Amino acid sequence: MKTRLAGAILGAALAAPWAASAACQELPLGYLPSGAGPFATFSKTAQMAIDEINAAGGISGKKLRIVAFDTAGKPDQAVVGVRKLADDDKVLAIIGPLSSSECRVVFPAGERAGIVSMSMASSAPKLAEPFQYAFRNTSDEGYMFERVMRALKQNNLAIATGAIAYATDDVISKVMGENVLPGIMKKSGTDVKLSVTFQTQAFDLAAQVSQLLGQPTDLIGVGSGPEPATRLAQELRRQGHKGRLVAGSTIADPELGRQMGKAGDGTTIPTTFYADLNDRAKAFQGEFAKRAKAAGLDRTTAAQFDAATYDIVLFYAHAMKQAKVTGDPSKLAAERTAIKDELRKMKDFPALEGAISFGSNGDALKPVYVIQLQDGKWTLIGQFPPES
Repeated sequence: MKTRLAGAILGAALAAPWAASAACQELPLGYLPSGAGPFATFSKTAQMAIDEINAAGGISGKKLRIVAFDTAGKPDQAVVGVRKLADDDKVLAIIGPLSSSECRVVFPAGERAGIVSMSMASSAPKLAEPFQYAFRNTSDEGYMFERVMRALKQNNLAIATGAIAYATDDVISKVMGENVLPGIMKKSGTDVKLSVTFQTQAFDLAAQVSQLLGQPTDLIGVGSGPEPATRLAQELRRQGHKGRLVAGSTIADPELGRQMGKAGDGTTIPTTFYADLNDRAKAFQGEFAKRAKAAGLDRTTAAQFDAATYDIVLFYAHAMKQAKVTGDPSKLAAERTAIKDELRKMKDFPALEGAISFGSNGDALKPVYVIQLQDGKWTLIGQFPPES
């Protein structure tokens, strides 16, 4: 009996270093996905980047691995996710979360834990600015929409008069409708004549469109997500409105042309990813479409947030290489901080979306592509390099 017990203890003692050594052969990244629906594609593009990096030898021979925690889009769940990923799973950095409401609680939680988190979609102003470990691979909506107005001017398109239509029951839509869109339109010389509001789930927008028809304008700035914007566009055309819809990245869905049909002609928005930009973007789009189809997802084209998620993994891999990250559990806190420091000084990284750096506020400085819908397809009408 004593011999068997001694053998078991010896075996455990020998196994422990082996297990620790095996764990060190992988470098875990946390991921805070936000449920299913269209956001399910982000998991595909994150894994695309992981697969490419690992196929090329990983980080100093060690493979990257994703550990996910589904937040269901709920801020309280997002905080639980940060704690689990940081404390239990010992990840080196976190991909996500998606929304501004989640970022409001995840960023301070990550700061306390000393671990980087980086959103792929949040665009409410200044959310990352107070924190050292908080980043966003997105650009401020004001920064984006200003380029829309600039592109319209450069193409000699009508911008003399404008109106605003926005959802009041969504935080970012309300910010867009009350501050970003009218403020930048006015700075660009547009006379904003009226504003109408609606609820995100409202199906009948006839009354709001009647108000807009009462004072026809060159532009209608839309503060909403893709679905309400689609219903608005269709009702506008049904009632005979001829103005151009303009918006921020809140409606930047690559499937918008299919959803809007001819009613969407002329709709102009900013994006940080344009699939026809170059061979690299086209190859990414092809692989995305293949993986989405295999997963049974109703998506044919990658969105800017899919590309942003892919690039976050590339940023982390670059920072790990620069910091010579080992994955040694005894060095976890120091290596998390080293990743943060490398991201802070990263300049003009050759990402899928273009050359990207990070500003002092933690937001990405990235190219902006202004695109316009015509016959259900997006065409490029303006391209702007990163600006601080």
